[in-house]
Amino acid sequence: MNLSYSILTSIALTSLVNAQITYKPDPSADNGKHLVFIASDHEYRAEETCPALARIMAKHHGFKCTVLFGVDQDGYIYPGASNIPGMEVLDSADGLFLFTRFLDLPDKQMEPFIKYLDNGGPIVSVRTSSHAFKIPAGKTYSKFSFRWKGNDFKNGFGQQYLGNTWEGHYGKNHVQGTQIQLVPDKLSHPILKGVHDKGFCYAGAYRGVIRSGMEVLANSQPLTSMDPKSTLDHDKPPTPFAWTFHYDTSNGKKNRVFHSTQGASQDILDPNYRRMLVNGMYWSLGMESKIKADSTIDFVGSYHPTTFRDISRIANYKKVKPEQLAGFDSTIGEP
Repeated sequence: MNLSYSILTSIALTSLVNAQITYKPDPSADNGKHLVFIASDHEYRAEETCPALARIMAKHHGFKCTVLFGVDQDGYIYPGASNIPGMEVLDSADGLFLFTRFLDLPDKQMEPFIKYLDNGGPIVSVRTSSHAFKIPAGKTYSKFSFRWKGNDFKNGFGQQYLGNTWEGHYGKNHVQGTQIQLVPDKLSHPILKGVHDKGFCYAGAYRGVIRSGMEVLANSQPLTSMDPKSTLDHDKPPTPFAWTFHYDTSNGKKNRVFHSTQGASQDILDPNYRRMLVNGMYWSLGMESKIKADSTIDFVGSYHPTTFRDISRIANYKKVKPEQLAGFDSTIGEP
């Protein structure tokens, strides 16, 4: 399938295709906050991670959660598609969870995203969001591309808003899993409340670079295989895995960001990592006083994540429309 939509075609699709679903909390538990999840990456199953976390935040934590997906011209979820209708919902968002990769969205879809950033909206982002955009030179938002060289916006969106662009894999991806090691002197940070050391993620580590403004809360330690019980790769010392960051806007405020280098749909099977992301969403919104070490983080409905290693499936992804994932009882992932 050719995803090189013309701008005009993409704009037309925006009005014709429904690429979002919303999970609503029980009215008695509604906390009045709206989280928007944006899911469109080519490899790590953002289309499974995002709705699974959105259900948790809606059912167990009282957030209204809207998930936007990358879709093809027929409205089917297509991992990594640079077509995400419904971005205007960001106008009502209190928080954003971002999981995208190499996007080149039409201007009409980028504009609500830029507006959200200009207004200082908080961000929780994972994995490939460090290289969320790959926009050719000469376009309106080219500087958001992850390899932008201009000193005014060096390394694009990832470095400017999340603290880091993509610096490459650390170890062999699809071969080596990752142990999460908490930074000892950061254990009192609200995001780590109830999170235990030595969690496990299937996705391989990314090379971490500590830059000004980053507060590293946890590190990635590559393992010798993707077996959770495998030994540590002692040739590769720990590298930054999860950190907080703040980006500036014209209002002079420091706006909260939490980013982690993992996030594949299989990664959130680990309860420690899943809790870290839940806590990160609370923290990003300035709601750290509401974080509880024993809050419910159980999956809602049927969750059977697809292995992200099977890259061949991307070109023949099963025909699923966003509305098929609506409600709390539908199956996410393999049936």
